[in-house]
Amino acid sequence: MQEWLARDEALNRLGVRAQTLYAYVSRGLVERRPDAGDPRKSLYRAEDILQLTQRRARGRRPAAIAASAIAWGEPVIETSISTVIHGRLIFRGQDVVSLAESATLEEMAALLWEQPGGVAFPHSGMAGDPFVALAGEVAGGRSIIGRPRAKLALDAGSAVAVLTGAVGGHGDAPIHRRLAGGWSVDRAGEDLIRRALVLLADHELNPSTFAVRVAASTGASVPAALLAGLCTLSGPKHGGAGAALAALLTEAEHVGAEAAVARWLATGHGLPGFGHPLYPHGDPRSAALLANLTLDPALTLLRDAAAEMTGALPNIDFGLLAVIRTAGLPIDAGFRLFAVARSVGWAAHAIEQYAGGTIIRPRATYSGSVPGIA
Repeated sequence: MQEWLARDEALNRLGVRAQTLYAYVSRGLVERRPDAGDPRKSLYRAEDILQLTQRRARGRRPAAIAASAIAWGEPVIETSISTVIHGRLIFRGQDVVSLAESATLEEMAALLWEQPGGVAFPHSGMAGDPFVALAGEVAGGRSIIGRPRAKLALDAGSAVAVLTGAVGGHGDAPIHRRLAGGWSVDRAGEDLIRRALVLLADHELNPSTFAVRVAASTGASVPAALLAGLCTLSGPKHGGAGAALAALLTEAEHVGAEAAVARWLATGHGLPGFGHPLYPHGDPRSAALLANLTLDPALTLLRDAAAEMTGALPNIDFGLLAVIRTAGLPIDAGFRLFAVARSVGWAAHAIEQYAGGTIIRPRATYSGSVPGIA
């Protein structure tokens, strides 16, 4: 169960005045909710308070700042591509939830790759293993060094099309229609796919995007950088979170939502599909998807049980699972959608990283022994 603090306790732990606490809330640094026992009072999320106190204790020491940047910490790479601010996901100055109302992945590529003339992805081939398919592009890829932005956009467009074909989309229609045709879904399902692709196109400096920027900083080709991102996305703590949520839902359907949630919480690994450190008031991407479909009973029960027991709201993985069940997509469609959509963002970061001209090479804090030193 999430711990919540009364105002006086929160102020005591932070060592600040009430006005400062309210400022933290308005900036999205501390989550607040009404006190069920007295709606006139507020409670404050203890985890947020702890993170703030730890950040203040570190001060501005370079080593401490560098260490904190590794996991949800201080920003370390400048970008004009996307950011999360005040609970909103922004793509080059535009709110992605608004974009998802009508935009396509092609339009997202034109925006993120800074191609005002538009982007057209080449024909997608046959389905297969996406890792093998992208590796084939790497074999014939050219280093990112010295290539103009327009050529890099062409390299990226070819790689995205190859990925689309590998996960089941084919032809030369817009990407969402290629996937809808390959998965034999109706018009309503096609629109859900379009929305999901737009919402997933980028997400600041997540693990796979960081891997892409590291690869691009060495001068690797665009397909090679995208393959680094795809491999990172395959991890169970990143793109594999959707599979964990599907397993949780299956268990909930067999033993009941509350029992399933309780068992998952008891493992200490967190609850897949719920909560996100960047969105203390709920993931807007998930909300944008859920607003355009009707949850089935199993997902509704799981959502309500998670909210009652943890206070956590659905994140994008929950929204994708809802899309999968509503549109009748393949059970692993969440990962496929992630891979295709995020490849557009990955390409944008690869291009931006190369333009910056610097190699990403952090130092490590050594904790082992040194010969000759006791």
